[in-house]
Amino acid sequence: MPLSGVKIVEVGMNLAGPLAGAIMADLGADVIKVERPETGDDARAWGPPFVEHTSLPFHNMNRNKRSVVINFKDATDMERLYQLIEQADVFLHNLRPGVAEQVGLEADLLLSRNPRLVYCGVTAFGHTGPLKDKPGYEVLLQAFGGLMSMTGQENGPPVRMGTSVVDYGTGMWTTIAALAALRKRDQTGRGCVITTSLFETAVFYVSTALIQYKKTGKAPARHATGSPRQVAFGAFKTRNGPLVLGVANSRLFFKLATALGRDEWVTDPRYQTNASRMEHREYLIQEIAAHMAQETKEAWMERLEAVGVPCAPILTIPEVIAQPQTKAMDMIREVPDSPLEVMGLPFSIDGQRPDFRSRAPQLGEHTDEVFNNTDPPEKQ
Repeated sequence: MPLSGVKIVEVGMNLAGPLAGAIMADLGADVIKVERPETGDDARAWGPPFVEHTSLPFHNMNRNKRSVVINFKDATDMERLYQLIEQADVFLHNLRPGVAEQVGLEADLLLSRNPRLVYCGVTAFGHTGPLKDKPGYEVLLQAFGGLMSMTGQENGPPVRMGTSVVDYGTGMWTTIAALAALRKRDQTGRGCVITTSLFETAVFYVSTALIQYKKTGKAPARHATGSPRQVAFGAFKTRNGPLVLGVANSRLFFKLATALGRDEWVTDPRYQTNASRMEHREYLIQEIAAHMAQETKEAWMERLEAVGVPCAPILTIPEVIAQPQTKAMDMIREVPDSPLEVMGLPFSIDGQRPDFRSRAPQLGEHTDEVFNNTDPPEKQ
C-alpha cells in the first residue's frame, strides 16, 4: 500500500484529527492512536447508537488504527510516548490550544527529539492571531467562517450545513500537507511543522464569495439550492417532487431551452451569455419553474438526459444506499471483525479502493503490543 512503512502517532479526538489519521491508515500507514485513560477519545461516547459500547462516528473515523492509553500526567507514560514519537514519521494532534505545550507535546520539543518528524497541529482558529487560543467546534466555525450566512432559503434564517464539512475538510487539508511534507523530507532529511485549522477551512470554502465581495462590495445572498452566478441551477418543483438542474454554460442552457419547448430562447440576444441571462434571471427562473411543474421528475429526467442536460433527483440517505451506482463503485464496505459497513476513501488507486485491514480499536487494546515493539498483524 502507498503508505506502508510510515508510522503515525495520533493524539486525535472528535473528528478533524482522527479523519486525517484514518485517511493515512487506510493508505497503509501504521497509525497509533494515543488516548487518555478510562474515557479515551470523546467521540467514543457520541451515541446512541453504539456498537460494542462505542459510537458509530468513532468506528467510522478510527478503523485500521491501533489504540494505546497514555496518562499525560505520568512521567513514565510520557517517556514511553516520547520514545514512540522518536520512531515516528508523523505526529498528529488536535488538542485544545495550549494543551500540547502543557503536557509536553509542543513542536519544538518533539522535533528536537526527532528532527525527521512531520508535526501536524490542528486547531480551531489557527496558530496565530487574537483567537489562536480559542477552542471551537464545527457548528461554531460554520457560523464564524461565513458558511451559515450563505446557506438556507433566500428569506429564511442561516442554516447549518447537514454534515461536518469543516471538520472533514480540515482533516483532508492536514493529510495533504502531511504527505507533501513527507515528500519534502525524503529530499531534505528534515521534518517540519504543519498547522491547519477549522477557521481556515471554513473561510477557504467561501473563497469565491469572499473575492466577489472584495471586488463588488456586495455580500452574497442565500440561494437555497440555486446559484448566484448561473441560470438555471438548483431545484425546480415537478408534479411529484423536486428535480435539480445543473445548467453551467450557454451550450447547456440552449439544450434546456429546446427541452422546454422554448426554441426562441436559443436565438434571443438577451440570453446568449451567462451575464445577459443573469440580467433576466427572475423571468427565466419563473418560466423554467412553470414548465417543470407540468410533468413528473421522471419524465423530465428522461427528456433532459436525452439532450445532455445534467439533472438529478434529491435522494434520501436510504435511496443513496440503494442506488446501483453506489453498489457498483463498491463505496460501502464491510469492516473486518465488526458488524459494521462504512464508507471507504473516495478514490481508487489502479482501480482499487483502499481496503479496511481492521476495525476501530477498543480503548488501549494495543498498548502492550505497541510498547513491546510488536508490529501490527497484517490483515488481508
